[in-house]
Amino acid sequence: MRCLGIDTSNYTTSAAIYGGEVLCSQRMLLPVKPGEKGLRQSDAVFHHVRQLPQVLAAALGQVGPMDAVGASVSPRSGADSYMPCFLVGKGFAQALGAAWGVPVYFFSHQQGHLAAALYSAGQLAALDGEFLAFHVSGGTTEALLVRPGGDGLPQAERVAQSLDLKAGQAVDRVGVMLGLPFPCGPGLEKMALRWEGAVSVRPSMKGADCSLSGVENQCKRLLSQGRPPEEVARTCIEAVGAALDKMCGALLREYGPLPVLFAGGVCSNSILREKLSGKYGGWFAAPEFSSDNGAGPAILAYRKRML
Repeated sequence: MRCLGIDTSNYTTSAAIYGGEVLCSQRMLLPVKPGEKGLRQSDAVFHHVRQLPQVLAAALGQVGPMDAVGASVSPRSGADSYMPCFLVGKGFAQALGAAWGVPVYFFSHQQGHLAAALYSAGQLAALDGEFLAFHVSGGTTEALLVRPGGDGLPQAERVAQSLDLKAGQAVDRVGVMLGLPFPCGPGLEKMALRWEGAVSVRPSMKGADCSLSGVENQCKRLLSQGRPPEEVARTCIEAVGAALDKMCGALLREYGPLPVLFAGGVCSNSILREKLSGKYGGWFAAPEFSSDNGAGPAILAYRKRML
């Protein structure tokens, strides 16, 4: 059995095929003009409409009809979670499902991230149990208490979050400040790895919640003082890591010794991985399954089809 997954998030057009393992995964970043910090939803929708046929053609190749199709249709689960760019993937999934005469399943982007990250970490069985998950990206910095739902899908309850700026926003804003191309995560990581000195960070916390707006302000101040770009980059990443560290410690004290998953594009950062995996034994996905991808909805469609 093979299932197609489609994800049209705000910055990546993705499709993947899953049949007990990820057989194919294709993606294209949405184009962002130099110096800009993001895309309007209308522009994201336009680019997905242009790019998704190319991504699907590359993923499907000479492969025949699938046994099911899965698509991300909202940022999170819940009736109030909506983002227009996901309508592109939803529409293509419905059309392909009708053409092939197969079931079409809808998931949240967040559910897809959890499934893809667990698959990459070799921990898919965790979907049948309880665990703590961090979803850290440009649009989300949340800690989730995840339990299996009656429908076979992971059901996530938000138990902590950033109260202002999201981690990916902080990374991108500091990266643009340093002249890096958007999205800035990979470039900022490379720059930060070149800094061998110490940096000073102090996370701003309110219980298990964090505040990240001070990260951007601290990095602006360092840059205005003439500090090296490498130090500024390292400060940004270490500050995000310190906040996630404090969040994780507080939640494990509250909920007990649960397994911890780190998912989302920001968690593909090697500095964060080293900091948090060693301390908490956390599960991390490979970068291609941590950033936005179509593997998550493909995996979840496979699970639904098997029920």
